[in-house]
Amino acid sequence: MSEDLKRQLEQQLWNIANTLRGKMDADEFRDYILGFIFYKYLSEKIELYANGILKEDKIKYLDISEDSAKGQQYLEAIREESLEKLGYFLKPSELFSQVAKRGNGNGKNISNFIIEDIQKILINIQNSTMGTSSEEDFDHLFEDMDLNSTKLGKTAEQRNEVIAKVLSHLDKIDFQIEDSKIDILGDAYEYLIGQFASGAGKKAGEFYTPQQASKILAQIVTLGKTRIKSAYDPTCGSGSLILRLGRICDVLKFYGQELNRTTYNLCRMNMILHGVHHTRFDIKLEDTLEHPQHEKLEAEAVVANPPFSAKWSASPLFMTDDRFSEYGKLAPSSKADFAFVQHMIYHLAENGVMAVVMPHGVLFRGAAEGHIRKYLIEEKNYLDTVIGLPANIFYGTSIPTCILVFKKCREHPDDILFIDASQHFEKVKTQNYLREEDVDRIIDTYAKRISVDKYSNVASLDEVRDNDFNLNIPRYVNTFEEEESIDIVAVSSELKTLEMEMKDTDETIAGFCKELNIPTPF
Repeated sequence: MSEDLKRQLEQQLWNIANTLRGKMDADEFRDYILGFIFYKYLSEKIELYANGILKEDKIKYLDISEDSAKGQQYLEAIREESLEKLGYFLKPSELFSQVAKRGNGNGKNISNFIIEDIQKILINIQNSTMGTSSEEDFDHLFEDMDLNSTKLGKTAEQRNEVIAKVLSHLDKIDFQIEDSKIDILGDAYEYLIGQFASGAGKKAGEFYTPQQASKILAQIVTLGKTRIKSAYDPTCGSGSLILRLGRICDVLKFYGQELNRTTYNLCRMNMILHGVHHTRFDIKLEDTLEHPQHEKLEAEAVVANPPFSAKWSASPLFMTDDRFSEYGKLAPSSKADFAFVQHMIYHLAENGVMAVVMPHGVLFRGAAEGHIRKYLIEEKNYLDTVIGLPANIFYGTSIPTCILVFKKCREHPDDILFIDASQHFEKVKTQNYLREEDVDRIIDTYAKRISVDKYSNVASLDEVRDNDFNLNIPRYVNTFEEEESIDIVAVSSELKTLEMEMKDTDETIAGFCKELNIPTPF
Protein backbone atom coordinates (compact mmCIF):
# COMPACT_ATOMS: atom_id res chain seq x y z
CA MET A 1 0.00 0.00 0.00
CA SER A 2 1.36 3.43 -0.95
CA GLU A 3 2.38 5.92 1.72
CA ASP A 4 -0.04 8.44 0.20
CA LEU A 5 -3.01 6.10 0.67
CA LYS A 6 -1.86 5.20 4.17
CA ARG A 7 -1.82 8.90 5.05
CA GLN A 8 -5.30 9.31 3.55
CA LEU A 9 -6.61 6.40 5.57
CA GLU A 10 -5.02 7.56 8.78
CA GLN A 11 -6.35 11.10 8.32
CA GLN A 12 -9.92 10.04 7.56
CA LEU A 13 -9.82 7.35 10.25
CA TRP A 14 -8.76 10.04 12.71
CA ASN A 15 -11.63 12.24 11.56
CA ILE A 16 -14.09 9.36 11.94
CA ALA A 17 -12.68 8.46 15.34
CA ASN A 18 -13.30 12.04 16.48
CA THR A 19 -16.86 11.80 15.16
CA LEU A 20 -17.46 8.57 17.11
CA ARG A 21 -15.33 9.46 20.15
CA GLY A 22 -17.02 8.38 23.37
CA LYS A 23 -19.81 6.59 21.53
CA MET A 24 -18.41 3.09 21.04
CA ASP A 25 -15.32 0.91 21.51
CA ALA A 26 -12.89 -0.16 18.77
CA ASP A 27 -14.71 -3.44 18.16
CA GLU A 28 -18.01 -1.76 17.28
CA PHE A 29 -16.22 1.07 15.47
CA ARG A 30 -14.55 -1.54 13.25
CA ASP A 31 -17.84 -3.12 12.18
CA TYR A 32 -19.27 0.20 10.96
CA ILE A 33 -16.15 1.45 9.20
CA LEU A 34 -15.29 -1.80 7.42
CA GLY A 35 -18.96 -2.28 6.51
CA PHE A 36 -19.19 1.18 4.94
CA ILE A 37 -15.89 0.68 3.09
CA PHE A 38 -17.30 -2.54 1.69
CA TYR A 39 -20.46 -0.68 0.57
CA LYS A 40 -18.21 1.96 -1.05
CA TYR A 41 -16.31 -0.79 -2.87
CA LEU A 42 -19.47 -2.46 -4.18
CA SER A 43 -20.70 0.92 -5.41
CA GLU A 44 -17.49 1.87 -7.21
CA LYS A 45 -17.15 -1.63 -8.68
CA ILE A 46 -20.62 -1.70 -10.22
CA GLU A 47 -20.34 1.90 -11.44
CA LEU A 48 -17.07 1.06 -13.20
CA TYR A 49 -18.59 -2.12 -14.66
CA ALA A 50 -21.78 -0.34 -15.81
CA ASN A 51 -19.79 2.49 -17.41
CA GLY A 52 -17.95 -0.12 -19.45
CA ILE A 53 -21.26 -1.57 -20.68
CA LEU A 54 -22.61 1.91 -21.50
CA LYS A 55 -19.46 3.10 -23.28
CA GLU A 56 -20.90 2.42 -26.74
CA ASP A 57 -23.97 4.50 -25.84
CA LYS A 58 -21.65 7.34 -24.76
CA ILE A 59 -23.31 7.77 -21.37
CA LYS A 60 -22.32 7.14 -17.76
CA TYR A 61 -24.19 5.05 -15.20
CA LEU A 62 -25.03 8.16 -13.18
CA ASP A 63 -26.61 9.76 -16.28
CA ILE A 64 -29.39 7.14 -16.39
CA SER A 65 -32.84 8.44 -15.46
CA GLU A 66 -34.20 5.68 -13.24
CA ASP A 67 -37.85 6.74 -13.69
CA SER A 68 -37.87 6.81 -17.49
CA ALA A 69 -38.76 3.85 -19.70
CA LYS A 70 -35.37 4.06 -21.43
CA GLY A 71 -33.63 4.20 -18.05
CA GLN A 72 -35.53 1.12 -16.87
CA GLN A 73 -34.35 -0.77 -19.97
CA TYR A 74 -30.75 0.19 -19.26
CA LEU A 75 -31.05 -0.81 -15.60
CA GLU A 76 -32.59 -4.19 -16.39
CA ALA A 77 -29.84 -5.02 -18.88
CA ILE A 78 -27.10 -3.91 -16.47
CA ARG A 79 -28.78 -5.76 -13.59
CA GLU A 80 -28.78 -9.02 -15.55
CA GLU A 81 -25.13 -8.75 -16.54
CA SER A 82 -23.86 -7.50 -13.17
CA LEU A 83 -25.58 -10.34 -11.29
CA GLU A 84 -23.76 -12.82 -13.51
CA LYS A 85 -20.42 -11.04 -13.48
CA LEU A 86 -20.31 -9.34 -10.03
CA GLY A 87 -22.96 -11.27 -8.12
CA TYR A 88 -25.02 -8.24 -6.94
CA PHE A 89 -26.76 -5.09 -8.22
CA LEU A 90 -27.05 -1.42 -7.18
CA LYS A 91 -28.99 1.35 -8.92
CA PRO A 92 -27.23 4.68 -9.61
CA SER A 93 -29.16 6.42 -6.81
CA GLU A 94 -28.02 3.69 -4.40
CA LEU A 95 -24.28 4.24 -4.96
CA PHE A 96 -22.16 5.25 -1.97
CA SER A 97 -21.06 8.55 -3.52
CA GLN A 98 -24.66 9.63 -4.15
CA VAL A 99 -25.83 8.73 -0.65
CA ALA A 100 -22.81 10.53 0.87
CA LYS A 101 -23.66 13.67 -1.11
CA ARG A 102 -27.32 13.51 -0.11
CA GLY A 103 -26.40 13.01 3.52
CA ASN A 104 -24.28 16.13 3.48
CA GLY A 105 -26.72 18.29 1.52
CA ASN A 106 -24.84 17.93 -1.77
CA GLY A 107 -21.98 19.99 -0.37
CA LYS A 108 -24.13 22.63 1.35
CA ASN A 109 -23.34 21.45 4.90
CA ILE A 110 -26.96 20.43 5.40
CA SER A 111 -27.48 16.99 6.94
CA ASN A 112 -30.29 15.33 4.99
CA PHE A 113 -31.89 12.23 6.52
CA ILE A 114 -30.29 9.15 4.91
CA ILE A 115 -30.48 6.38 7.54
CA GLU A 116 -33.61 4.84 6.01
CA ASP A 117 -32.06 5.08 2.53
CA ILE A 118 -28.93 3.21 3.64
CA GLN A 119 -30.95 0.52 5.43
CA LYS A 120 -33.02 -0.07 2.29
CA ILE A 121 -29.93 -0.10 0.08
CA LEU A 122 -28.09 -2.67 2.22
CA ILE A 123 -31.22 -4.87 2.17
CA ASN A 124 -31.53 -4.35 -1.59
CA ILE A 125 -27.94 -5.52 -2.15
CA GLN A 126 -28.73 -8.76 -0.35
CA ASN A 127 -32.12 -9.16 -2.07
CA SER A 128 -30.57 -8.62 -5.50
CA THR A 129 -28.63 -11.88 -5.05
CA MET A 130 -31.63 -14.06 -4.15
CA GLY A 131 -31.97 -17.05 -6.42
CA THR A 132 -28.44 -16.55 -7.82
CA SER A 133 -25.15 -18.36 -7.19
CA SER A 134 -23.97 -15.51 -4.94
CA GLU A 135 -26.96 -15.61 -2.57
CA GLU A 136 -25.17 -17.46 0.23
CA ASP A 137 -22.13 -15.18 0.00
CA PHE A 138 -24.20 -12.00 0.55
CA ASP A 139 -26.68 -13.45 3.07
CA HIS A 140 -26.88 -11.27 6.23
CA LEU A 141 -23.60 -9.63 5.23
CA PHE A 142 -24.46 -6.24 6.75
CA GLU A 143 -26.25 -7.44 9.88
CA ASP A 144 -23.59 -6.04 12.24
CA MET A 145 -24.23 -2.48 11.05
CA ASP A 146 -27.05 -1.40 13.35
CA LEU A 147 -27.82 2.12 12.10
CA ASN A 148 -30.44 2.57 14.80
CA SER A 149 -28.05 1.88 17.66
CA THR A 150 -28.33 4.50 20.40
CA LYS A 151 -24.52 4.39 20.61
CA LEU A 152 -24.50 6.44 17.41
CA GLY A 153 -26.80 9.00 19.03
CA LYS A 154 -29.81 9.21 21.28
CA THR A 155 -32.14 10.57 18.57
CA ALA A 156 -32.57 9.61 14.92
CA GLU A 157 -31.32 13.08 13.92
CA GLN A 158 -28.12 12.65 15.96
CA ARG A 159 -27.50 9.20 14.50
CA ASN A 160 -28.10 10.53 11.00
CA GLU A 161 -25.60 13.36 11.52
CA VAL A 162 -22.92 10.93 12.69
CA ILE A 163 -23.47 8.53 9.77
CA ALA A 164 -23.50 11.39 7.26
CA LYS A 165 -20.12 12.59 8.59
CA VAL A 166 -18.63 9.08 8.46
CA LEU A 167 -19.73 8.66 4.83
CA SER A 168 -18.34 12.06 3.95
CA HIS A 169 -14.91 11.20 5.37
CA LEU A 170 -14.79 7.84 3.56
CA ASP A 171 -15.95 9.41 0.30
CA LYS A 172 -12.75 11.47 0.26
CA ILE A 173 -10.55 8.36 -0.03
CA ASP A 174 -9.61 7.31 -3.56
CA PHE A 175 -9.09 3.54 -3.71
CA GLN A 176 -8.32 3.63 -7.47
CA ILE A 177 -10.26 0.44 -8.18
CA GLU A 178 -10.26 1.28 -11.89
CA ASP A 179 -6.63 0.13 -11.96
CA SER A 180 -7.03 -3.66 -12.12
CA LYS A 181 -3.27 -4.22 -11.83
CA ILE A 182 -3.13 -3.09 -8.21
CA ASP A 183 -5.12 -4.02 -5.13
CA ILE A 184 -5.12 -0.76 -3.20
CA LEU A 185 -8.51 -1.36 -1.62
CA GLY A 186 -7.59 -4.90 -0.55
CA ASP A 187 -4.36 -3.58 0.96
CA ALA A 188 -6.24 -0.76 2.68
CA TYR A 189 -8.77 -3.17 4.12
CA GLU A 190 -6.01 -5.42 5.43
CA TYR A 191 -4.24 -2.39 6.90
CA LEU A 192 -7.41 -1.26 8.68
CA ILE A 193 -8.13 -4.75 10.02
CA GLY A 194 -4.57 -4.85 11.36
CA GLN A 195 -4.97 -1.40 12.94
CA PHE A 196 -8.19 -2.43 14.66
CA ALA A 197 -6.58 -5.68 15.79
CA SER A 198 -3.63 -3.88 17.39
CA GLY A 199 -6.05 -1.91 19.54
CA ALA A 200 -8.54 -4.65 20.28
CA GLY A 201 -6.50 -6.58 22.87
CA LYS A 202 -7.50 -10.17 23.53
CA LYS A 203 -10.42 -10.11 21.07
CA ALA A 204 -8.06 -9.45 18.15
CA GLY A 205 -6.79 -13.03 18.17
CA GLU A 206 -10.26 -14.14 17.14
CA PHE A 207 -10.11 -12.47 13.75
CA TYR A 208 -6.55 -11.55 12.78
CA THR A 209 -3.19 -13.28 12.37
CA PRO A 210 -0.25 -10.82 12.38
CA GLN A 211 1.03 -10.17 8.89
CA GLN A 212 4.54 -11.54 9.38
CA ALA A 213 3.24 -14.82 10.82
CA SER A 214 0.82 -15.07 7.89
CA LYS A 215 3.73 -14.68 5.49
CA ILE A 216 5.58 -17.62 7.04
CA LEU A 217 2.57 -19.94 6.87
CA ALA A 218 1.68 -18.88 3.33
CA GLN A 219 5.22 -19.22 1.97
CA ILE A 220 5.64 -22.66 3.53
CA VAL A 221 2.49 -24.16 1.96
CA THR A 222 3.09 -22.54 -1.44
CA LEU A 223 6.85 -23.13 -1.69
CA GLY A 224 7.79 -24.05 -5.25
CA LYS A 225 4.22 -23.68 -6.55
CA THR A 226 2.64 -21.15 -8.89
CA ARG A 227 -0.88 -22.60 -8.72
CA ILE A 228 -2.97 -24.27 -6.01
CA LYS A 229 -6.30 -25.95 -6.67
CA SER A 230 -7.69 -25.43 -3.18
CA ALA A 231 -6.68 -23.65 0.01
CA TYR A 232 -8.40 -24.21 3.37
CA ASP A 233 -8.45 -22.46 6.74
CA PRO A 234 -10.75 -24.16 9.29
CA THR A 235 -10.59 -21.16 11.67
CA CYS A 236 -10.46 -18.44 9.04
CA GLY A 237 -11.28 -15.31 11.08
CA SER A 238 -11.22 -12.26 8.80
CA GLY A 239 -9.66 -14.34 6.00
CA SER A 240 -6.38 -12.42 6.06
CA LEU A 241 -4.30 -15.58 6.50
CA ILE A 242 -5.78 -17.61 3.66
CA LEU A 243 -5.86 -14.58 1.34
CA ARG A 244 -2.11 -14.26 1.85
CA LEU A 245 -1.71 -17.44 -0.23
CA GLY A 246 -3.35 -15.70 -3.17
CA ARG A 247 -0.63 -13.04 -3.12
CA ILE A 248 2.04 -15.68 -3.69
CA CYS A 249 0.41 -17.98 -6.23
CA ASP A 250 -2.81 -18.54 -8.14
CA VAL A 251 -5.44 -20.14 -5.86
CA LEU A 252 -8.39 -21.59 -7.75
CA LYS A 253 -10.70 -21.83 -4.71
CA PHE A 254 -10.64 -20.70 -1.08
CA TYR A 255 -12.41 -22.68 1.65
CA GLY A 256 -12.91 -21.56 5.22
CA GLN A 257 -15.04 -21.98 8.32
CA GLU A 258 -15.63 -19.55 11.18
CA LEU A 259 -17.59 -19.75 14.43
CA ASN A 260 -18.11 -16.03 15.12
CA ARG A 261 -20.84 -14.50 12.91
CA THR A 262 -19.37 -10.99 12.91
CA THR A 263 -15.96 -12.33 11.89
CA TYR A 264 -17.60 -14.60 9.30
CA ASN A 265 -19.19 -11.52 7.69
CA LEU A 266 -15.84 -9.75 7.81
CA CYS A 267 -14.18 -12.67 6.02
CA ARG A 268 -16.71 -12.72 3.18
CA MET A 269 -16.32 -8.96 2.72
CA ASN A 270 -12.54 -9.36 2.73
CA MET A 271 -12.72 -12.02 0.00
CA ILE A 272 -14.83 -9.83 -2.28
CA LEU A 273 -12.73 -6.73 -1.58
CA HIS A 274 -9.63 -8.65 -2.70
CA GLY A 275 -11.29 -9.38 -6.02
CA VAL A 276 -12.05 -13.04 -5.26
CA HIS A 277 -15.18 -13.83 -7.28
CA HIS A 278 -18.01 -15.32 -5.23
CA THR A 279 -17.69 -18.61 -7.15
CA ARG A 280 -14.07 -18.92 -5.98
CA PHE A 281 -14.68 -18.96 -2.22
CA ASP A 282 -16.76 -21.10 0.09
CA ILE A 283 -16.84 -19.70 3.62
CA LYS A 284 -19.10 -21.41 6.17
CA LEU A 285 -20.48 -20.34 9.55
CA GLU A 286 -20.28 -23.08 12.20
CA ASP A 287 -18.11 -24.72 14.86
CA THR A 288 -15.35 -26.44 12.89
CA LEU A 289 -14.76 -29.33 15.30
CA GLU A 290 -18.35 -29.99 16.32
CA HIS A 291 -20.05 -29.31 12.97
CA PRO A 292 -17.60 -29.43 10.02
CA GLN A 293 -19.07 -28.03 6.80
CA HIS A 294 -16.61 -29.21 4.13
CA GLU A 295 -16.80 -32.96 4.60
CA LYS A 296 -15.51 -34.01 1.15
CA LEU A 297 -12.74 -31.43 0.94
CA GLU A 298 -9.13 -32.48 0.31
CA ALA A 299 -7.15 -29.25 0.13
CA GLU A 300 -3.75 -28.80 -1.46
CA ALA A 301 -2.82 -26.09 1.06
CA VAL A 302 -4.10 -25.95 4.64
CA VAL A 303 -3.24 -23.10 7.02
CA ALA A 304 -4.66 -22.05 10.38
CA ASN A 305 -4.13 -20.10 13.57
CA PRO A 306 -6.73 -21.84 15.78
CA PRO A 307 -7.69 -20.49 19.22
CA PHE A 308 -4.99 -21.73 21.60
CA SER A 309 -6.03 -24.52 23.97
CA ALA A 310 -9.74 -23.94 23.34
CA LYS A 311 -12.37 -26.13 24.95
CA TRP A 312 -14.45 -28.60 22.94
CA SER A 313 -16.89 -31.38 23.79
CA ALA A 314 -14.51 -34.32 23.14
CA SER A 315 -17.68 -36.41 22.98
CA PRO A 316 -17.10 -40.20 22.82
CA LEU A 317 -19.23 -40.10 19.67
CA PHE A 318 -16.25 -38.57 17.89
CA MET A 319 -14.44 -41.91 18.21
CA THR A 320 -16.47 -42.99 15.17
CA ASP A 321 -15.70 -39.75 13.29
CA ASP A 322 -13.24 -40.37 10.43
CA ARG A 323 -11.23 -37.33 11.48
CA PHE A 324 -10.33 -38.86 14.86
CA SER A 325 -11.16 -42.57 14.89
CA GLU A 326 -7.84 -44.04 13.75
CA TYR A 327 -5.86 -42.33 16.54
CA GLY A 328 -7.50 -44.32 19.32
CA LYS A 329 -7.77 -41.28 21.60
CA LEU A 330 -9.37 -37.83 21.49
CA ALA A 331 -7.72 -34.56 22.42
CA PRO A 332 -8.78 -33.55 25.96
CA SER A 333 -11.90 -31.40 26.28
CA SER A 334 -9.86 -28.66 27.96
CA LYS A 335 -7.36 -28.41 25.09
CA ALA A 336 -8.60 -28.82 21.50
CA ASP A 337 -5.20 -28.11 19.90
CA PHE A 338 -4.65 -31.63 18.57
CA ALA A 339 -8.31 -31.93 17.58
CA PHE A 340 -7.70 -29.03 15.17
CA VAL A 341 -4.53 -30.73 13.91
CA GLN A 342 -6.42 -33.99 13.30
CA HIS A 343 -9.25 -32.15 11.54
CA MET A 344 -6.79 -30.35 9.26
CA ILE A 345 -4.84 -33.49 8.41
CA TYR A 346 -8.10 -35.23 7.48
CA HIS A 347 -8.77 -32.46 4.93
CA LEU A 348 -5.20 -32.37 3.59
CA ALA A 349 -4.70 -33.78 0.09
CA GLU A 350 -2.05 -36.45 -0.48
CA ASN A 351 0.15 -33.92 -2.30
CA GLY A 352 -0.71 -31.10 0.10
CA VAL A 353 1.18 -29.08 2.72
CA MET A 354 -0.27 -27.98 6.03
CA ALA A 355 1.08 -25.31 8.40
CA VAL A 356 -0.61 -24.54 11.71
CA VAL A 357 0.20 -22.23 14.63
CA MET A 358 0.07 -23.99 18.01
CA PRO A 359 0.97 -23.23 21.64
CA HIS A 360 4.26 -24.79 22.78
CA GLY A 361 2.40 -27.26 25.00
CA VAL A 362 1.55 -29.49 22.04
CA LEU A 363 5.25 -30.28 21.70
CA PHE A 364 5.59 -32.03 25.04
CA ARG A 365 2.26 -32.52 26.86
CA GLY A 366 1.55 -36.14 27.70
CA ALA A 367 -1.57 -38.32 28.16
CA ALA A 368 -3.89 -38.28 25.12
CA GLU A 369 -1.92 -35.49 23.45
CA GLY A 370 1.32 -37.45 23.79
CA HIS A 371 -0.43 -40.49 22.29
CA ILE A 372 -1.71 -38.48 19.29
CA ARG A 373 1.68 -36.83 18.78
CA LYS A 374 3.43 -40.22 18.76
CA TYR A 375 0.87 -41.63 16.32
CA LEU A 376 1.38 -38.74 13.90
CA ILE A 377 5.15 -39.29 13.95
CA GLU A 378 5.59 -43.04 14.44
CA GLU A 379 2.62 -44.48 12.57
CA LYS A 380 1.79 -41.84 9.96
CA ASN A 381 5.13 -40.02 9.63
CA TYR A 382 3.35 -36.80 8.67
CA LEU A 383 5.28 -34.28 10.80
CA ASP A 384 7.85 -32.50 8.64
CA THR A 385 9.00 -29.37 10.52
CA VAL A 386 8.73 -27.69 13.93
CA ILE A 387 9.38 -23.93 14.08
CA GLY A 388 9.66 -22.13 17.42
CA LEU A 389 8.43 -18.53 17.32
CA PRO A 390 9.05 -15.66 19.76
CA ALA A 391 6.64 -15.09 22.63
CA ASN A 392 4.12 -12.25 22.48
CA ILE A 393 3.76 -11.94 18.70
CA PHE A 394 0.07 -12.91 18.53
CA TYR A 395 -2.70 -10.60 19.70
CA GLY A 396 -4.40 -11.53 22.94
CA THR A 397 -1.69 -13.82 24.32
CA SER A 398 1.96 -13.48 25.36
CA ILE A 399 2.78 -17.20 25.33
CA PRO A 400 5.48 -18.59 23.03
CA THR A 401 4.11 -20.39 19.98
CA CYS A 402 5.28 -22.72 17.26
CA ILE A 403 4.42 -23.68 13.70
CA LEU A 404 3.94 -27.34 12.85
CA VAL A 405 4.29 -28.37 9.21
CA PHE A 406 2.69 -31.62 8.04
CA LYS A 407 2.86 -33.49 4.73
CA LYS A 408 1.31 -36.83 3.84
CA CYS A 409 3.96 -37.51 1.20
CA ARG A 410 7.21 -36.23 2.69
CA GLU A 411 10.35 -35.63 0.61
CA HIS A 412 12.44 -36.35 3.74
CA PRO A 413 10.70 -39.21 5.55
CA ASP A 414 13.66 -40.08 7.80
CA ASP A 415 14.01 -36.83 9.73
CA ILE A 416 12.25 -33.77 11.15
CA LEU A 417 13.54 -30.21 10.81
CA PHE A 418 13.62 -28.10 13.98
CA ILE A 419 14.03 -24.30 13.77
CA ASP A 420 14.43 -22.12 16.86
CA ALA A 421 13.49 -18.58 15.83
CA SER A 422 12.33 -17.64 19.32
CA GLN A 423 15.13 -15.12 19.96
CA HIS A 424 14.95 -13.32 16.62
CA PHE A 425 12.51 -10.41 16.74
CA GLU A 426 12.12 -6.71 17.42
CA LYS A 427 10.35 -5.43 20.51
CA VAL A 428 8.01 -2.49 19.90
CA LYS A 429 6.30 -1.20 23.04
CA THR A 430 4.52 -4.23 24.55
CA GLN A 431 4.43 -6.36 21.38
CA ASN A 432 7.16 -8.44 19.73
CA TYR A 433 7.43 -8.30 15.93
CA LEU A 434 9.09 -10.55 13.41
CA ARG A 435 11.20 -8.45 11.07
CA GLU A 436 11.51 -9.12 7.34
CA GLU A 437 14.95 -10.63 7.89
CA ASP A 438 13.54 -12.91 10.60
CA VAL A 439 10.81 -14.18 8.25
CA ASP A 440 13.28 -14.60 5.38
CA ARG A 441 15.68 -16.60 7.56
CA ILE A 442 12.93 -18.99 8.67
CA ILE A 443 11.76 -19.57 5.09
CA ASP A 444 15.31 -19.92 3.75
CA THR A 445 16.21 -22.48 6.45
CA TYR A 446 12.96 -24.37 5.81
CA ALA A 447 13.51 -24.42 2.03
CA LYS A 448 17.16 -25.55 2.26
CA ARG A 449 16.42 -27.91 5.18
CA ILE A 450 19.76 -27.29 6.81
CA SER A 451 21.26 -27.43 10.29
CA VAL A 452 22.56 -24.07 11.48
CA ASP A 453 24.48 -23.71 14.73
CA LYS A 454 22.19 -22.48 17.52
CA TYR A 455 19.30 -21.99 15.06
CA SER A 456 18.20 -25.21 13.37
CA ASN A 457 18.76 -28.95 13.33
CA VAL A 458 17.69 -31.77 11.05
CA ALA A 459 16.96 -34.48 13.63
CA SER A 460 16.59 -38.13 12.70
CA LEU A 461 13.42 -40.00 13.61
CA ASP A 462 15.56 -42.19 15.84
CA GLU A 463 16.59 -39.13 17.83
CA VAL A 464 12.94 -38.12 18.20
CA ARG A 465 12.09 -41.67 19.22
CA ASP A 466 14.89 -41.65 21.81
CA ASN A 467 13.31 -38.52 23.28
CA ASP A 468 10.02 -40.42 23.62
CA PHE A 469 8.45 -38.21 20.91
CA ASN A 470 8.88 -35.10 23.02
CA LEU A 471 9.33 -32.28 20.50
CA ASN A 472 10.49 -29.57 22.89
CA ILE A 473 12.83 -27.59 20.64
CA PRO A 474 15.80 -27.16 23.08
CA ARG A 475 16.20 -30.96 22.98
CA TYR A 476 17.16 -30.67 19.31
CA VAL A 477 18.55 -27.15 18.85
CA ASN A 478 21.26 -26.20 21.34
CA THR A 479 21.15 -22.42 21.82
CA PHE A 480 23.35 -22.45 24.93
CA GLU A 481 25.88 -19.61 24.88
CA GLU A 482 29.05 -20.48 26.78
CA GLU A 483 30.02 -17.69 29.15
CA GLU A 484 33.47 -16.21 28.89
CA SER A 485 35.92 -17.81 31.37
CA ILE A 486 37.02 -15.69 34.32
CA ASP A 487 40.71 -15.34 35.30
CA ILE A 488 40.44 -15.59 39.12
CA VAL A 489 44.12 -14.63 39.62
CA ALA A 490 43.68 -11.46 37.55
CA VAL A 491 40.48 -10.56 39.43
CA SER A 492 42.25 -11.04 42.77
CA SER A 493 45.13 -8.86 41.68
CA GLU A 494 42.71 -6.15 40.49
CA LEU A 495 40.87 -6.20 43.83
CA LYS A 496 44.20 -5.72 45.70
CA THR A 497 45.06 -2.77 43.47
CA LEU A 498 41.63 -1.22 44.07
CA GLU A 499 41.99 -1.69 47.82
CA MET A 500 45.33 0.14 47.82
CA GLU A 501 43.89 2.96 45.71
CA MET A 502 40.93 3.28 48.10
CA LYS A 503 43.35 3.46 51.07
CA ASP A 504 45.28 6.28 49.41
CA THR A 505 42.01 8.11 48.66
CA ASP A 506 40.84 7.75 52.28
CA GLU A 507 44.12 9.25 53.52
CA THR A 508 43.78 12.18 51.11
CA ILE A 509 40.19 12.86 52.23
CA ALA A 510 41.24 12.63 55.92
CA GLY A 511 43.92 15.25 55.27
CA PHE A 512 41.39 17.63 53.70
CA CYS A 513 38.97 17.11 56.62
CA LYS A 514 41.75 17.88 59.13
CA GLU A 515 42.59 21.13 57.33
CA LEU A 516 38.90 22.12 57.35
CA ASN A 517 38.54 21.08 60.99
CA ILE A 518 35.60 18.75 60.25
CA PRO A 519 35.10 15.08 61.12
CA THR A 520 36.08 12.47 58.51
CA PRO A 521 33.16 10.56 56.85
CA PHE A 522 34.60 7.18 57.86
